[in-house]
Amino acid sequence: MYKRQLTPPQLLVVSFGVLILIGSILLSTPWAIKEGTPDWLTSIFTATSAVCVTGLVVVDTGTHWSLFGQLVIMLLIQVGGLGIMSFATFFALLLGKRIYLKQRLVMQQALNQPSIEGIVRIFRYLLIFSFAIEAIAGLILAMHWSGSLDMPKALWFGIFHSISAFNNAGFDLFGGFSSLTTYTADPITNLVISSLFIFGGLGFVVLYEIYTFRRNKRFSLHSKVVPWINN
Repeated sequence: MYKRQLTPPQLLVVSFGVLILIGSILLSTPWAIKEGTPDWLTSIFTATSAVCVTGLVVVDTGTHWSLFGQLVIMLLIQVGGLGIMSFATFFALLLGKRIYLKQRLVMQQALNQPSIEGIVRIFRYLLIFSFAIEAIAGLILAMHWSGSLDMPKALWFGIFHSISAFNNAGFDLFGGFSSLTTYTADPITNLVISSLFIFGGLGFVVLYEIYTFRRNKRFSLHSKVVPWINN
């Protein structure tokens, strides 16, 4: 079993399982909660929900988890939402490492692409686009919320909710399971969060094919179907 090499789909499944396990362990530490005793079941449920971006919670994110716990949840959302291979590619490119055929096959599987041609370039665009959108939206929310929150907290809330919204995770930090109900009549908050949901819901592959349509003059079946599903 140890000698048998995993196929790309199997490797993706195992990677997500390992990520959930690591997240569960980190959320089970005393530093991850504000008070009380860590609960393994709550930790593994929250880690799984964050990685799989389901938005389901059994405790209030803003009041139960400490800053460390919230940071872990945010990172799980980011890695789970954008994909483990995205970050593996990011660090490989950052360190100047070569990306071999097997890694390219896993990347192809992760993005459901018909071939590995240009797959590294697609991942590079994915990371740049995603980080840029999240950073811009996070700063807009932070500046807007700084009127009611102190600036460090507004910045943290802006970044967290930008990542949560872009990855369609549904986690929030406002406490009391209130989510964004305070901002129901706030056009800026609603516009930014809604835009993040829409862009994140369409997915990078669709947005990338729209961006490259002038050159390729075609959409894949995936990009034709996803907008109809989202509607």
